[in-house]
Amino acid sequence: TAAKKQFTAEGIEKELNAKGIHVKANSAPVLAEEAPGAYKNVDSVVKTSHDAGIAKLVAKVVPLAVTKG
Repeated sequence: TAAKKQFTAEGIEKELNAKGIHVKANSAPVLAEEAPGAYKNVDSVVKTSHDAGIAKLVAKVVPLAVTKG
């Protein structure tokens, strides 16, 4: 809910497209839920999991597209 209030679909689409990530969503509010700012930093989450021994860091992936709907 907070992401829908904080981010606009147009802004999210511009930000992701600038990174080479294609976006497709059924509606603007649905796209707002996928705003990169709505998520924790994945690098720090993965590092914490690796350091705690509950996961093993083996590769880094980057998104090519976001489909939501």
